[in-house]
Amino acid sequence: MPKKPDQYLQLDPWRIIEKGWSPSRNRVSESLFSLGNEFMGVRGYCEEGTEGETLLGSYFNGIYEEERSTKPQYRGIVDKTHFMVNSVDWLYTRIEIDGERLLMGRSAIEDFSRILDMRTGILERSFLWKTESGRAVRVRFTRFLDMIETGRGYQRIELTLLKGSGPLSAQITLGADFGTVHGQKRKHYWKKETQERTKTGVSLTARTKSTGHRVYSGFEWEASVPHTDFSVITEERCGAVQFAVPLAAEQPVLVTRSAFNDTDKSDLSSDDFHRRARERHLNLPSPACEQALAAQEEYWGRVWESLDISIEGDERNQQGIRFCLFQLRQTYHGRDPQNNIGAKGLTGEFYNGHAFWDTETYCLPFYLLTDPAAAKNLLEYRYSTLPRAMDRARQLDCRGACYPVATLNGEEACDLWQHASLQFQPSTAVAYAVAHYGNITGDREFLYGHGAEMLVQISRFLVSRGSWDQTGEGFGYYAVMGPDEFHMMVSNNSYTNFMARKTFEYTLKLISEIEGKAPGRLHLLKEKTGLNEGEIGEISRCAEHMIILFDESTGLFEQHEGYFNLPHVDVSTIPEEEFPLYDHWSYDRIYRTDMIKQPDVLMFLFLYASQFDKEVIRRNYEFYEPRTIHESSLSPSIHSIFASTLGRQEEAFRFFRFATRMDLDNYNRNTGEGLHTTSIAAAWINIVYGFGGLRSDGPRLSLSPTLPSEWDSYEFRFFYRGFHFTVRVNGAGVEVKASAESSDSKPEEGEILIYEERFSPGQGRIILPLTT
Repeated sequence: MPKKPDQYLQLDPWRIIEKGWSPSRNRVSESLFSLGNEFMGVRGYCEEGTEGETLLGSYFNGIYEEERSTKPQYRGIVDKTHFMVNSVDWLYTRIEIDGERLLMGRSAIEDFSRILDMRTGILERSFLWKTESGRAVRVRFTRFLDMIETGRGYQRIELTLLKGSGPLSAQITLGADFGTVHGQKRKHYWKKETQERTKTGVSLTARTKSTGHRVYSGFEWEASVPHTDFSVITEERCGAVQFAVPLAAEQPVLVTRSAFNDTDKSDLSSDDFHRRARERHLNLPSPACEQALAAQEEYWGRVWESLDISIEGDERNQQGIRFCLFQLRQTYHGRDPQNNIGAKGLTGEFYNGHAFWDTETYCLPFYLLTDPAAAKNLLEYRYSTLPRAMDRARQLDCRGACYPVATLNGEEACDLWQHASLQFQPSTAVAYAVAHYGNITGDREFLYGHGAEMLVQISRFLVSRGSWDQTGEGFGYYAVMGPDEFHMMVSNNSYTNFMARKTFEYTLKLISEIEGKAPGRLHLLKEKTGLNEGEIGEISRCAEHMIILFDESTGLFEQHEGYFNLPHVDVSTIPEEEFPLYDHWSYDRIYRTDMIKQPDVLMFLFLYASQFDKEVIRRNYEFYEPRTIHESSLSPSIHSIFASTLGRQEEAFRFFRFATRMDLDNYNRNTGEGLHTTSIAAAWINIVYGFGGLRSDGPRLSLSPTLPSEWDSYEFRFFYRGFHFTVRVNGAGVEVKASAESSDSKPEEGEILIYEERFSPGQGRIILPLTT
């Protein structure tokens, strides 16, 4: 993998620190210093304005626009797409001194720093501004998003005139601006509808031009000194207040803003929505900024107690994994079952804010083992979009439910037919996630209801999309694309077939369980889905006769029919300057060889790792890894996990070095487009499933920890069946501690395996020697 880090951030175990203003790196930093609370996200842009490269990004989960294709399309090919739309700049700020406006990239500044404290979720930026009139002013901006009252955001501006500069005043404008330009499309998508005064500030409502989604944004403000020259500004897309504050030498002046944002996608009229949002805004208790800061610190303190990973002996990865954990919690914590996790979270517009099958395969394990309620809400999102998945199946001339490759609202938004019409990883991933959730939590209420309904409809789709071969003895999938994505229109991709068979088998198993334990629920399921005994039999036959391309003599799964006969290319000979290949090779050239973009066979071996012996894993790893170019940021972590499983610790760590710092060191040179949120989840998997050896697909959770030679020790936490577990690994051995969440927690349900030795949480603590 010819990837080199761009290391410009200072190392610190709890903070992300940038020293010095770099215009060429500004968009990267804007992504890295993004804040979010699941409801809304804001990039780390300079609220006073920037001259030069910037993406002023402010986003709300689930607020999107639509565009239709102008080209005629064949049946089944998407002719309408949707995308997360850049929204209101609720941090809009303008500062003038002696008639000179403060503008990053133009103003003369020194001693610039940008610091994100991950212990508190607080972003601070400071610098010395030297004006053309000879003034020197220390400027400090602080911002954070409320993690509980998620419509709230806070901003604090501190101005300090340096000694000897003489008295003067600063003109300050605070506003809410819907004039933001959507970076990907270079368009405005908002129309302002209302503007009103609030207690001290203004409030605005605007709607998107196509979908009619509405956003309300209002704020209150206060200054630490008396202000003058107050006025209200009304513009086409912006509303603001303007005032002046006096500056005296060495006397800091504080200006604090408390903002409130709300959204609506219903049929409410503009007036009714504005009235409702305004009432919420004005009636919501408004704590002082210091109180809000204290609450923020308390919230993040609880979070870190439950999910921190500590590493001794490796500063870079210690900082890196905490950055990953921080971003995962910011992006999603189960606030709303209507939300999903976009590939870039709420940090940028690339991938249009869409969620992919990465949610179920890479992100869900993190939430399952740290916050099961949040994991359940991810599945509830898929259930809420089941009707649209059923519509998509009909568009493909199939029955049941086909979940989209890329989506915000449940509709297919990917207009690349070779992905949207040929890839069924999202559907089998949802089925896998239902089974995984049930296995970890034991939540029968969900499984017997929403879970079973999704499984029936997914199985129905998979039956209707598959075909029997000409002998009538083999069932499989033709004209498909597997996770690899460098081979399309293939027959019997092993991942697709294997995951379909697992979907069938689990669906049948669950139906049988419901019949035995809750026959009334089975009656309801059949009534709602139209499931009958004939269809159950058909699912069973398809599972039994599924074509799986496995060679007993070699121990290899063939990725798809004919793969072994494809022309071979030595991926190590591809020049570094030709990466990424999508940008430098003709599109059809990518599909002509046995080169692989990302794990395909290895992916299902990972998802069902407990069902394959180490020799099968070794043979397939040794065959497929040299053919993989890791063009996807998700790829290195899976390979690192298998290398660790096979005892190849040096190789495992070589792959791992990309995991926690993919964005912090801008390995792919595209962090400026937004963070690789699902790859961030893969970093957690890399440590917990890789070095920690955790496996969650078997009947009981198991651990087989190893210790990378580069580390002195590491410690991670997870939650399982009512118990909090802490695993500490060092040269002396493995220590596992367990504590009950409540008096109702049952030790027999939380029993796990450590190196095949049973550990009951009732024991409290166990120490075992490190096994290699």
